[in-house]
Amino acid sequence: MTNPSTDGGFAVVEMFTSQGCNSCPPAEELLSEIERDARERGQNVFALGFHVDYWDDLGWADQFADAAYTARQEAYARALGTRGLYTPQMVVNGTVEFVGSDRRRAAGAIMSAMASTVTTPLTLSVANLGADRVVLDYRAEGPPERAVLNAAIVERGLDSEIARGENAGRTLRQDNVVRAFRSVGLDAEQGQVELVAPLGFDPQSASVVGFVQENGHRAIVGATAIELSTA
Repeated sequence: MTNPSTDGGFAVVEMFTSQGCNSCPPAEELLSEIERDARERGQNVFALGFHVDYWDDLGWADQFADAAYTARQEAYARALGTRGLYTPQMVVNGTVEFVGSDRRRAAGAIMSAMASTVTTPLTLSVANLGADRVVLDYRAEGPPERAVLNAAIVERGLDSEIARGENAGRTLRQDNVVRAFRSVGLDAEQGQVELVAPLGFDPQSASVVGFVQENGHRAIVGATAIELSTA
């Protein structure tokens, strides 16, 4: 199945979060609400929850955490001039960051993003969907020089019982968890990218989000998504 980005605006909403952080669940609930409302309205809003690993030695090891996601947040800190890393942090279209539970800032940033136009239309299609991998064909029209294509498997409806740390005793439901992520240079307008699927992931509750990002100041210039249940 092919799902092209449209001529309207879009918002890629990245949340840097951790199961070990007690201020993160409200932010993740907001992210779920943003994604759900956009889905109902047919808006191009793409939500991604990146679980960082620097909370893991403080009482609870997040099963979804990855050092690569911490490195991604560090790259944003350098590009956006933030002082250090924190959770929950929300980043919209690679250029605006704020505390992830701030509803007013989130609404304003997404509204501003939706008023913009796509400069690099992106099309994705699933070339192969297996138990351990997802292979995508992509086409990005006129990408900026040194741009990258980011692709993420995002899974919804994941429940985790937290035994230790700041959220001890809670069951956390997370709806936009990045389970696999890869960035490739856009040396050509079309090509293929392969994602290693996480063990036990359910394609029926997962999607692939793809987005084109400038490699310098990190602006995201095109995005789309495919539901794997229909691929």
